[in-house]
Amino acid sequence: METQNIFVRRASLADVDLVAPLFDAYREFYEQTPDLALARTFLRERLEQDQSVIFLALRSDGSAVGFTQLYPSFSSARAQRIFILNDLFVDPGVRRRGVGQRLLDAAADFGRSAGAIRLTLSTAHANTAAQALYEAHGWRRDEIFRSYHLAL
Repeated sequence: METQNIFVRRASLADVDLVAPLFDAYREFYEQTPDLALARTFLRERLEQDQSVIFLALRSDGSAVGFTQLYPSFSSARAQRIFILNDLFVDPGVRRRGVGQRLLDAAADFGRSAGAIRLTLSTAHANTAAQALYEAHGWRRDEIFRSYHLAL
């Protein structure tokens, strides 16, 4: 499959059933119990409440092969908008064929058009395939800040 047979567009509420299986597989990759109903509900709520922006990679037959999800945020220090690229997933059967890059490009184009100063993301230390993709396309690992989390 060539990337010219893939197109990327912003997902709408009508696309929840296309995105949900990919989102569920993404969650499973991060060791969460598969739950397609939960995936559908979560995505529907994000889109209904305008809390995220999702880009969907589709084959010419309309089947979904990847997605990325952005959450809006802000840089207080810079007093400007940023987006958190929270999720990126490509169906394993089409990886290493440019789909991930197409999704990253769509996210960056959207961020620029929205006036954001940057996109930011986190990935697992062991997710070296994703790290290689990001670094090969201009993303730089933060060497200044550390991330911390507090479980609630």
